[in-house]
Amino acid sequence: MKSKNQFTLLQQRRFAPFFWAQFLGALNDNVFKTALVTVLTFDAINWTTMNSALLNNIIPGLFILPFMLFSASAGQIADKVEKGNLARAVKLLEILIMCVAAFGWFEHRVWLLVAAVFGMGLHSTLFGPMKYAYLPQHLKTDELVGGNGIVEMGTFVGILLGQIIGASLVVHQGWGIHVVAFGTTGLAVVGAFMSWKIPHSPAPVPDLRINWNPFTETLRNIQFSSHNRPVFLSLLANSWFWFYGAIVLAQMPQYAKENLHGDYSVFVGLLAVFSVGVGVGSLLCERLSGYKVEIGLVPLGSIGLTVFGIDLYLSSTAGRFSGSVDLLMFLQHAGNWRILFDMLGVGVFGGLYIVPLFALIQTRCDPTHMSRTIAGMNILNSLFMVVAALSAMAMLKSGLSIPQIFLVTALLNALVAMCIFMLLPEFLMRFLVWVLIHTIQRVRGIHLNRIPPAAAALLVCHPVRFLDVLVITACSPRPIRFVLEEQTSGHSFFLWIFKICKAIPVANGDQSVTGSALVDIAQALHDGELVCVFSEGRLSEGGELKALKNGIQQIIERSSVPVIPIALRGQRGSIDDRSADNSFKRVCGRGLFSRLELVIGEPLSATSDFFRHGAQNVQRLKEYGE
Repeated sequence: MKSKNQFTLLQQRRFAPFFWAQFLGALNDNVFKTALVTVLTFDAINWTTMNSALLNNIIPGLFILPFMLFSASAGQIADKVEKGNLARAVKLLEILIMCVAAFGWFEHRVWLLVAAVFGMGLHSTLFGPMKYAYLPQHLKTDELVGGNGIVEMGTFVGILLGQIIGASLVVHQGWGIHVVAFGTTGLAVVGAFMSWKIPHSPAPVPDLRINWNPFTETLRNIQFSSHNRPVFLSLLANSWFWFYGAIVLAQMPQYAKENLHGDYSVFVGLLAVFSVGVGVGSLLCERLSGYKVEIGLVPLGSIGLTVFGIDLYLSSTAGRFSGSVDLLMFLQHAGNWRILFDMLGVGVFGGLYIVPLFALIQTRCDPTHMSRTIAGMNILNSLFMVVAALSAMAMLKSGLSIPQIFLVTALLNALVAMCIFMLLPEFLMRFLVWVLIHTIQRVRGIHLNRIPPAAAALLVCHPVRFLDVLVITACSPRPIRFVLEEQTSGHSFFLWIFKICKAIPVANGDQSVTGSALVDIAQALHDGELVCVFSEGRLSEGGELKALKNGIQQIIERSSVPVIPIALRGQRGSIDDRSADNSFKRVCGRGLFSRLELVIGEPLSATSDFFRHGAQNVQRLKEYGE
């Protein structure tokens, strides 16, 4: 596998200006919103005669409302307009909104400040679809997970810093308000400056006719996405994360005050631990995924969200104080460290859950419809967050405590995860494969970049065992359609795996690829997929290499695609080697875990003399290291 640091993207013009523009936007949103909520909570008498509790509930709703009203239009604009120009226009709008807000701060005009909240929601609505559609245009496939991880880390760090800065400044009478007014305007100006350095990003559909009706366009977006089952279920899974996070984070202030008997610093501490956890989890995705889009991390993240959510409920009675305490006193109680660890765990596994979903949507969505798909996801996210707020209110009204709400949410997460993984078993299959290559099969990929990132190719592999098919599947940066003998998938487990992988079956005992299989292979290659055949037409017991069969010649005569020889090396002597020598001796000699290498050969042109050179190439790869 490649060894690189995803943070090097922050030194490159294709990523850094975009990252800082979106980071400063998230930071500015939260400095402004938190400062306003804090003022209306602790100094309402000097600002308004309205009920401060009512205003504090209206403000988050006003921020979300533009997502529901304008996301459909924002997605169309992002698909029609060059993204660099769009980013600059949105950032100029942010400066205008913050100038209006500054006047509201100086003149104590609450209605102007509330209007600015709606304006910042509109700013985020317009920037959101462009934000995730920009990355696939400028990042390579093996950089996409790392880039998404940095963006998610930056978003949550911006939220955390914004809330801390906003709340810390406005408590200082007089000068605090002035710092917020000038500071938020200054952040908007710096964000606009960074947007001017965003490189040119062509519009995928410049002649798109915009439908300004948000309701019909929203239905059209969701209906379009529903035709792509993996993408649509990923959108729902993404929205579920925001449901989970909205419930947990909305209870944090009251949880810190009533259940943990802490002051505001305890709430900030919990929020900081959660945000750091999301950042760590997001950054870990690239390393754990092997620098490719690995949706097997999604079930892992879901398991962690449930486990740590349940333990957060169990640990909530660990530390109790008779009076209000600050963060330092809170940390002196050993049981409270378990609560912080649970919050960290929820954040880490939340990052592992959300980043691969974004990467899957970006790689499998129709590129000409990506911004509109992201816009549809933002609408779903908003709806799920509204439902989360209503659900939390209903649970509180029914008498559940906040720790019990955490428990119910964690159990619901397990139920929703099972439903999603049953509807799309590819998530679960990739998780099992990911576990396989990180436990008993330790695999290193060599020259994986020789596999084309998008185009069709025919992979030719020397005969391998059942388990090795899963290893190849796990290492490949793209899904592979294997051509297998029907008897190969006779075992129920492998039948399930190969069904999910859309394996192309050939008749039992027929070592050539003929009939309907040729049609299926030609169609798969025409659709730009990877197809893998074995040099003898089937899997083998010991991995012997035999002559390439005529069926492969028919494939490349029908479809002029690159032919790429691949081979696994290091199989001999592994614990699961089927050769006749003593297995105990193999374990003593090599250890319990198999260490394999998947070698990708140089692509070959589909010529009539492929077989002689291809067989030699496969043989050479197979023998290398044995």
